[in-house]
Amino acid sequence: MKPTAAQQEIARIINAEHYDPFSVLGIHETADGSVIRVFAPEAKEVSAINVHNRVLVFPLKKIHDDGFFEATIKGAKLFAYELDIFGHDGRHRVGRDPYSFLPLLGDMDLHLFKEGNHYELHKKLGATIMEVDGVSGVRFAVWAPNARRVSVVGDFCNWDGRRYQMRVMGGSGVWEIFIPGIGKSAIYKFELMSKDNQVFTKADPYAFASELRPKTASVVWDVNAYRWEDAEYMAARRTKDLLNRPMNIYEVHLASWAHRPEDDGWLSYRELAPMLVDYCKQQNFTDVELMPITEFPYDPSWGYQVIGYFSPTSRFGSPDDFKFFVDYFHKHGIGVTIDWVPAHFPKDDFGLRRFDGTALYEHEDPRLGEHKDWGTLIFNYGRHEVANFLLSSVLFLLENYHLDGIRVDAVASMLYLDYSKEPGEWLPNQFGGNENLEAIKFLQHMNTVVHDKFPGVTTFAEESTSWSGVSRPTYLGGLGFTMKWNMGWMHDTLDYFEKDPVFRKFHHGSLTFSMLYAFHENFVLPLSHDEVVHGKGALLSKMPGDYWQKFANLRLLFGYMFAHPGKKLIFQGADIGQWNEWNHEKGMDWMLLFHDAHKSLQKYLSDLGGLYLNNKCMWEIDFSHEGFEWVDFNDSENSVISFKRKAKNPKDYIIFVFNFTPVPRHGYRLGTTEPVFHDEVLNSDSALYHGSNTGNAGGVWAENIPCNQWPCSLTITLPPLGMLAFKPRRD
Repeated sequence: MKPTAAQQEIARIINAEHYDPFSVLGIHETADGSVIRVFAPEAKEVSAINVHNRVLVFPLKKIHDDGFFEATIKGAKLFAYELDIFGHDGRHRVGRDPYSFLPLLGDMDLHLFKEGNHYELHKKLGATIMEVDGVSGVRFAVWAPNARRVSVVGDFCNWDGRRYQMRVMGGSGVWEIFIPGIGKSAIYKFELMSKDNQVFTKADPYAFASELRPKTASVVWDVNAYRWEDAEYMAARRTKDLLNRPMNIYEVHLASWAHRPEDDGWLSYRELAPMLVDYCKQQNFTDVELMPITEFPYDPSWGYQVIGYFSPTSRFGSPDDFKFFVDYFHKHGIGVTIDWVPAHFPKDDFGLRRFDGTALYEHEDPRLGEHKDWGTLIFNYGRHEVANFLLSSVLFLLENYHLDGIRVDAVASMLYLDYSKEPGEWLPNQFGGNENLEAIKFLQHMNTVVHDKFPGVTTFAEESTSWSGVSRPTYLGGLGFTMKWNMGWMHDTLDYFEKDPVFRKFHHGSLTFSMLYAFHENFVLPLSHDEVVHGKGALLSKMPGDYWQKFANLRLLFGYMFAHPGKKLIFQGADIGQWNEWNHEKGMDWMLLFHDAHKSLQKYLSDLGGLYLNNKCMWEIDFSHEGFEWVDFNDSENSVISFKRKAKNPKDYIIFVFNFTPVPRHGYRLGTTEPVFHDEVLNSDSALYHGSNTGNAGGVWAENIPCNQWPCSLTITLPPLGMLAFKPRRD
């Protein structure tokens, strides 16, 4: 039989070099009727069966030894058909021809993608389980504008890139194919041919699930199958006051929070959820922040070198298992935030780097496109499709996993073109400055869309410079984040605490300086993982003095943190007083809790968290000077400071006083406003917390004796390296 397709066209299909395989394969009208062409290298025999009249069966003729089949049905119009394929291996299968389906992506989808404004892009690109013309299967779509050819390969086609060659959608650079008969759990990648004829495979940038490393393929997943049970929580979240609410965050690295099983694996999302929830409730944490859980290949990156921006890491289970994790937290009233990394991505061959053979997601020029310190590549935020990819990742994670917050990592590296670069290693923007204008625009757009679409969701910025307006609205020129990590507070405070108390009086300003800028942004006070790695030592080991003084200093640090304006964040390990700095390869040193000092520290943090949650004055006005008032910041000689935290109700306040030396101070006079009894509601030096039990026997009466600017005063005993909290009692 003479082929109806040109030999050159057939050769391109067989060699997987055709830019438009749908123009050759599938069913096409001819002058004589219709022709069906099939390329099935695995097939010995192929027939076409009319779906609507199954008695009509049309054997296809093999016209090329490599598996190209064809049949002309004279006088026939186009019709729906199935392929009956009998393989060389003796296997027999019947199913619809992928090349018989029309394009599924619409012009509006492609237009919005090109603009960078497609807010549901995750429902269009990647692998989407769907039904077309009553046939179930998976639509695959990927952006690769500079590829010569793109195929879907997987375990369903023996990874043969010739089998499922995709169509390109006009000038959009998006390739698409619908493959009937496959579904959830199918393993796949995209095989691409570059303009210079290099052939390579890539994981799906939009994959909903991934294989467990070191395997690198993507996994088809049904993201709509899980049935949530957190409707009440989600409804309440929409009306939540993001700024004027208590927020005590526990930063967690899931792989190292709990001891691993004997097989050196990890506890699953479902195993971790009840354990971690019980612990958060015990310790009065309101939220957890998970170090990155989007898929990453390299364990020591801690998740900060992301490959799968839509895929929770398979280390701890499936996407549904992670949904269970979040669901369980919500049912117990605890929020879940994850770290998200749009600042850079790794150079792994199966990832985003030179995705279609060109610098697609990154910049071609390394002066714009590379972080040498981290060995990673920088996203090209000025390319609309790249910005839309990142935006879609955030929107998908928030929608599909009901997350309560996104903490954006390394924002400073996004804002500055010369971040960690020497002269000559970076290029200025169009105005000659060092600001990354495209990254700024992306962050503003992202925050605007997130706050509009997800009321009650918090966005955090890890931004380490003095960039103005990080947590201010975009309509005022800000970046639009809900809150910003106060890195300056963390570094200054830890630097102060690491000094021998004998010298602290010379560094008194390190404590008081933070109040000069405390309300410039909506700050979170972090004691994060970054401060307990790479030789920096654990928080407890940073503290000066002997064994007792180290614990006293750490309790004092936590007390100062909780009293200071700003939301709170503590990294795992600090809560039990680990001596060793954090090691991502093993669990926390929970056995320390058999020692009284460590158990008492944990108890102290629980009680401190309880005091925080139960007193509005400690969180209701965190971001305005109206919630804070100095009592005395001048006593540098004794290394003592004192201040009030105030609620909206002027009668609701607590006075905090801190002694940063190991010398107890008897008869210390402290100003106050009311001549009433002041309950000592917390004493960090209590015997309950392994302290010396120096204090004020539960409280002190204020006297009508002026002190500094205050009409009344308390005469108190200040414990060594201690914090006291006094609350007036008016009954």
